[in-house]
Amino acid sequence: MHRRALDHLSAADRTLARLIQRVGPCKLRPQHDGSPFQSLVQAVAHQQLNGKAANTILSRLIALHPGRDFPTPEDLLATPDEKLRAAGFSRAKVASLKDIAAKTADGTVPDLPALKKLPDLEIIERLTTIRGVGQWTVEMMLIFKLGRMDVLPVHDYGVRKGFTLAYRKKDLPRPVELVAHGERWRPFRSVASWYLWRALELK
Repeated sequence: MHRRALDHLSAADRTLARLIQRVGPCKLRPQHDGSPFQSLVQAVAHQQLNGKAANTILSRLIALHPGRDFPTPEDLLATPDEKLRAAGFSRAKVASLKDIAAKTADGTVPDLPALKKLPDLEIIERLTTIRGVGQWTVEMMLIFKLGRMDVLPVHDYGVRKGFTLAYRKKDLPRPVELVAHGERWRPFRSVASWYLWRALELK
């Protein structure tokens, strides 16, 4: 699958071809473990925090529900807000967690087999109705959990900065510019994004 993507991207974009050559093989692999509910809870925990801090808070959340690898939506709905706040979640994040749980319970957030059958746009439309879950969060799920190959997160700082470095631009591209440039990368824009993230590591 990646071979086809790399052949297409290299033929479509000379600058990206050079970046692909420098970085080497694509190591983008979807993580199929855990439910969409769990992925969204983890994503909210990581918002505006470094990985270590977010993982500490998630460990405290799991500790509130002994005997489970991860709390269920019902567990979360039954957990008092004060306990979630004591675990390290802000008021806004507590509201997001409760909404994720409620929308999972009512079917707005489907299980993984059902989610895999939906097109990208429908997934974005459904999941961005959740409080505190924006398009970027859903795009990360599409790329890293569902393995969707044609997602271009144009608001992601890393993608924009990687583009600036790879294409030797003075300023970060506006999202609309990235959308236009990315047309040549279809249907493998997720793979192109992965290489733009890697451009930051080459700096």
